[in-house]
Amino acid sequence: MRMVKRILWVLAVLGMVASASAANTTARLFLSHETAKAGETIWAGVELRMAPKWHTYWQNAGESGDATKIEWKLPQGVSAGGILWPVPEKITSAGLITFVYHDRVVLLVPISISGNATPGEIELKAHVAWLECEELCVPGSGDVSAKFVVGSEAKPSKDAALIEAAQKKLPQPKPAGFATAVWEKALTNDVRPFVLEWTPGANTKQVDFFPLAGDGFIVRAATETLSLDATKARVRKEVEKVTAWPAEVAGLLMEKDAAGQLLAAWQVKVPLAGDAVAAGASAPPAVSADASRSLLGWLGLAFLGGLILNLMPCVLPVIALKIFGFVAQSQEAPGRIRKLGVVYALGVVFSFVVMAGIVIALQSAGKAASWGIQFGNPYFVIAMTTLVTLVALNFFGVFEVTLGGGTMGTAAELAGREGASGAFFNGVLATVLATPCTAPFLAPALGFAFAQPPAIIVLMFVAVALGLAAPYVVLSFQPAWLKFLPKPGAWMEKFKTAMGFPMLATAAWLFSIVGRHYGTRGTLWVGLFLVCVAVAAWIWGEFIQRGTKRKALAAVMSLLFLCGGYALALESQLDWRHRSAQVGGGIEIEGKDGIAWQPWSREALAKARAEGRPVFVDFTADWCVTCQANKKTSIEITSVRAKLKEINAVPLLGDYTLVPDDITQELKRHGRAGVPLVLVYPKDASKEPEVLPALLTPSTVLDALDRAAR
Repeated sequence: MRMVKRILWVLAVLGMVASASAANTTARLFLSHETAKAGETIWAGVELRMAPKWHTYWQNAGESGDATKIEWKLPQGVSAGGILWPVPEKITSAGLITFVYHDRVVLLVPISISGNATPGEIELKAHVAWLECEELCVPGSGDVSAKFVVGSEAKPSKDAALIEAAQKKLPQPKPAGFATAVWEKALTNDVRPFVLEWTPGANTKQVDFFPLAGDGFIVRAATETLSLDATKARVRKEVEKVTAWPAEVAGLLMEKDAAGQLLAAWQVKVPLAGDAVAAGASAPPAVSADASRSLLGWLGLAFLGGLILNLMPCVLPVIALKIFGFVAQSQEAPGRIRKLGVVYALGVVFSFVVMAGIVIALQSAGKAASWGIQFGNPYFVIAMTTLVTLVALNFFGVFEVTLGGGTMGTAAELAGREGASGAFFNGVLATVLATPCTAPFLAPALGFAFAQPPAIIVLMFVAVALGLAAPYVVLSFQPAWLKFLPKPGAWMEKFKTAMGFPMLATAAWLFSIVGRHYGTRGTLWVGLFLVCVAVAAWIWGEFIQRGTKRKALAAVMSLLFLCGGYALALESQLDWRHRSAQVGGGIEIEGKDGIAWQPWSREALAKARAEGRPVFVDFTADWCVTCQANKKTSIEITSVRAKLKEINAVPLLGDYTLVPDDITQELKRHGRAGVPLVLVYPKDASKEPEVLPALLTPSTVLDALDRAAR
């Protein structure tokens, strides 16, 4: 194959053209900005326009052809990154398969401007060389240039829309677990097939794999589709050994509809698992993203992560509820205690199955799903804040739980009951409050789960649920252990009141997220609504449940405070169901004497890596308690701040509070389903980032920064 490509190239150069440039293709350079600030990254677009029926080539030309090359001539203080290639076409001519562009293509290149760049006009120059083919192949070239101004503020150019359009034609990254690959048969004459599998979209009717070039091997361009249904696409490719067999393959997973129209192009890097088996025997399809782990291993990780989740700050208020419940149950019959433990577990499992269904539904609709995604929904945050506030008020004795209580007491009644309904609801509440936290072992397990078929997603979520519920089920089935708890008595009322404080702290934490969705007006009017809810609950408890006169008037007053507070604060003033795109508050980017964070973006990351600097990235959220704990104990500390300055690292902060899609995709690219995610990029731009554990220690962060600086 390599000899064929060389012969075709020599013929093209020697026998078909003698010109240094070709009339069938023209090149142009344009920029995303006409004015940019020092320290920013802008985009350059190299546009190639081909005459009808002529084409140029992708970064991996295939079995013939050659990729376009750009040689930059840049002034001091300006640097160019690598080419970002749009999705190509696959054509077959004279029995050879190639990957090409017809008519027009825009190759994108990030251009980084140093922080000390001199203000004024800057000219970018480049020499572009390409191979253009119809029936004949002709090497062509051209010199292109474009100017922009380094100034005090950024201003988009007239071609900014063209840059945005070109970005939409780039393949999208997928996480490590999205696809799997296994060797299929024994090698024959340095050729070895492998099977690639992934879960296609609902409307996908055709699939393909466009391989990227390898070091020491060639992935042949021909693809054989083995099977395609709603849950799995399987294709076969062949690897030709040059000097070594690959440990992984990279390329584009192509999905098309029945008419051949492109639906999606996913950029992946997939480990090749397993050894060659007997010639002619098919290898079993891979199930996991990491071939060293079986599905059973991933389920074990999910169970262990759910178990540890009981110790995370998010779940502590519910642990208090369960301790109170166990004390109350300690004198009951063992059979009843076991029943309540099982019901609690069913509440947890039910909630996790519902979450799995939501994830599957979102992914089927082509949308991103992640762990803790509901905290990016303002309606959920307000509803949960109101619910937890009611539970706290009930614990404080503001109103009591009675079987005849109305709508206002329903939530608190469910949380306060000692029977089956209370146990079930406590399981639901534990699940809801657990989702902002990511425990050790849970992060990689969920990252794997979110990239799997629906059945595997449900299995993984159920495993997490069983881990979360396990300690309470064990205690329920070992009632003898409950004898170590104090006997029920008058002290339980005081304990119940004390347990209201962690629940109130949870309500305050949830309330802190409101400002991210609605700005400062949101905190004011949602706060006023919560005050009205509290007054309504007090009237209900004081004058209806414990009063003896004018209960009807008290009921009307309670209802007026509840409905009036909602109508005035949420509907009239805040208009909470029509949230503005502009929000206030937010994660602090640069605090006094703190780390000088910059907002994370792919452009900011590309710029920092192009400058050869280590990069420290913290993906975090206001609602992620684990993230905030990491920040206080292991990130925003003196030793880490000093180390970042010492190695000249760039700290980037990814704010996931409102669940932006670009960060969701970045989390999945690194095999995570939610925050926290902390990455340390080495100064060597050719190396992959180090993914730090979900729970950090100062030494973990400092050691990773030391490795990145080498």
